[in-house]
Amino acid sequence: MTTLRRQAEEYLAMRRALGFKLTTWGQRLMSFIGYLESTGAGHITIEAALTWATSTPASTDPVYWARRLDVVRIFARHLKTLDAATEIPPLDALPHRYRRITPYLYSPAEIVSLMGAAGALKPQLRGQTWQTVLGLLAVTGMRVSEACRLDRQDVDLDKGVLAVRDSKFGKSRDVPVHPSTTAALRRYDRLRDRLWPAPACPAFFISTRGTRLDASNMPADFAKLLHPAGIAPIPGRRRQRIHDLRHTFTVATLLQWYEDGADVQARLPLLATYLGHVDPKSSYWYFSGSPELLALAADRLERAFTPDTHGGGT
Repeated sequence: MTTLRRQAEEYLAMRRALGFKLTTWGQRLMSFIGYLESTGAGHITIEAALTWATSTPASTDPVYWARRLDVVRIFARHLKTLDAATEIPPLDALPHRYRRITPYLYSPAEIVSLMGAAGALKPQLRGQTWQTVLGLLAVTGMRVSEACRLDRQDVDLDKGVLAVRDSKFGKSRDVPVHPSTTAALRRYDRLRDRLWPAPACPAFFISTRGTRLDASNMPADFAKLLHPAGIAPIPGRRRQRIHDLRHTFTVATLLQWYEDGADVQARLPLLATYLGHVDPKSSYWYFSGSPELLALAADRLERAFTPDTHGGGT
């Protein structure tokens, strides 16, 4: 094992111990280390980092290249304290370093269509598993990985509470659900036990093999439901994603709060906690993803600063 590989593995182990998953990030770092080893390099250089970041068949998008370079930059900053010869790629080495994917907001009718397409899958267990998972994601905004990691003991059907354990950044939380959701989960629970009374794992949602659902396969499988659900692609934009259900739930919740006249600013920390965000700042981004939200926020701001012609106040 080379010194660079050992240092990279120790660095990944340290960050994972702090609660970071580093699934894709770790793969990219080790890919870069493999590139350095193939060239015989003993140190990180800016030239090597740029060559590796831009020499990938996966994408020609500068944003994608910049994200690959970010992995090297973060590790190089750490390594610089151990190896003075390490070069740290500058922040402006590649343009357009960050860009959020524009979310797709599903309409209620589209969610019903998606669940209908899922329920038609064969065999029955697969169809009911997919239908229940999609419904749960739509009404809770949970991450796909969180739904897949639910064990039976995490789903309290009597209290209507889901225990999400060790999620992003090592955070855990309780997610209360509506009685209608509890009823749907109970129906699935009974069906699963009838069709597969002795599964191979304690997962609440299982595959037709009796194993836990693989979160990494869910996006590709979800994409196959879009056409049967009648959801057409939008020209010039990437295909709709299963993760967009999380965006849809969040925006719908914010819209409802605005329409109800609630103090949205005061409730944002509650929404952030429910979604499992590290802090409310992660929830603020959703305002830019919906024209309806921007319009409501602008209207409230305008009314807040419009003089009260009846009372003479501001």
